[in-house]
Parts: sequence; structure tokens; C-alpha cells
Amino acid sequence: MQGIIREYDARLDAKRRITLRSVLFEYYHVSEMEDGKIILEPRELTAPFQVSERTLNMMDESVRNMRMGKISDAVDLSEFDD
Repeated sequence: MQGIIREYDARLDAKRRITLRSVLFEYYHVSEMEDGKIILEPRELTAPFQVSERTLNMMDESVRNMRMGKISDAVDLSEFDD
């Protein structure tokens, strides 16, 4: 179990919101328990190092095309050499 690093009382404002002080993350996943406890877990909007389903499908199709010989001409990048 991790130790408490900060503890304070908070109350709802006029719009029924609670303000968190000095937080490390911008987004949180909220779990409300039956006993009234609220659990906040830090979240990122996109999972790091995750490739989307659409990108994976495009990569699979590219590999199939390459194996069937459907490839473009080589690209000459010699003009970018130092």
C-alpha cells in the first residue's frame, strides 16, 4: 500500500464540482463506489506506443501487396545525401 502524500478536505462548488489541488495529471478515470468513495486514476488520452486498428490494417495490406509484387518504383533520395 502506498503512503498518503497530501490530504485535504474539499467541498462541492455551486456547479457541484470539486477542485483538486496541485495534481500531476490532466485526465483521470473516475470510479464511484457504493459506499461513497471516489477513486481517481491518472489517464492519458491515447495509450502510449499503441498502433490503431486502421494503421494495422493498412500495414497488413501493404505487406500483402508487396508479397504479390504490387510495388512502386524505387525512390531516388540521393539528392538528400550530405
